[in-house]
Amino acid sequence: MAKRNLNDLLYFVTVAREGSFTRAASVLGVTQSAISQAISGLESRLDIRLLTRNTRSLSLTAAGERLLNSIGHRLDEIDAELEELTEMRDKPAGTVRITCGEHVLRSMLLPKLTPLLLEYPDINVEFDVNYGFRNIVADRFDAGVRLGDTIDKDMIAVPIGPSLRVAIAASPAYFEKRGVPSTPHDLLRHNCINMRMQTAGGIYTWDFEHNGRSLSVRVNGQLTFNTSPAMVDAALAGIGIASLPEEEFSPYLKEGKLMRVLDEWCPFFPGYYLYYPSRRQPSPAFTLVLNALREPHQRTR
Repeated sequence: MAKRNLNDLLYFVTVAREGSFTRAASVLGVTQSAISQAISGLESRLDIRLLTRNTRSLSLTAAGERLLNSIGHRLDEIDAELEELTEMRDKPAGTVRITCGEHVLRSMLLPKLTPLLLEYPDINVEFDVNYGFRNIVADRFDAGVRLGDTIDKDMIAVPIGPSLRVAIAASPAYFEKRGVPSTPHDLLRHNCINMRMQTAGGIYTWDFEHNGRSLSVRVNGQLTFNTSPAMVDAALAGIGIASLPEEEFSPYLKEGKLMRVLDEWCPFFPGYYLYYPSRRQPSPAFTLVLNALREPHQRTR
């Protein structure tokens, strides 16, 4: 039997999963031309079309769908087995892929992981900054970071930070011009800065709690974002009122550049968790990353 080039199969599976030659080339670290030539060669040897391509879209043929379903998980198993071989090395090594938001990456993940990376130079960590709810199994991430109340039940979830609290804030100049709201319903008369959910596409409602009473308000305003740093910038510019975890406003509140309101209505909620599939055997590198990110009282040897 003639030997097959497994790279061609890897290229095909990556393109099929990413839905794009451009994204696949970025993931694999090769050129789009190399991927295109490899898949064309694979189709030629099999004498069957695997992908339907045009200038705007890419889709799998029936044969391509069958090939992806039959070999995709096997390539994942090979990759996992190779990762587990690092247990036989003197020092843990390998790449850990994590999807998360930008703020938690900069404020929590990088500070906690820096000592680990300096101690273990053979451990690599790849971060995917994304505010949508990525499917970490399908997208081949080792783990993700989300707020604790948004994680699927079939995942192992480990707290990596304390409980958080909502803050409602705007610039002093904004409140001087528009007045200070005294109840959540007063927000309906204000210019509020909204956030759109990347996965479902809807606008977040602002949730409040006071003396056992829960209240949700759909606010309106000129600006809507899908990332929190831009919301902070807009609040600093005096455009309107924003609602975010208080840690994202913290330095500006201390400096007096922002002022919080409705403090007694702002509840605590579960903080950030690292989550990963329960059926996947963690590699030594991932175990070290997990232990470095845990809350101190939960760390293990």
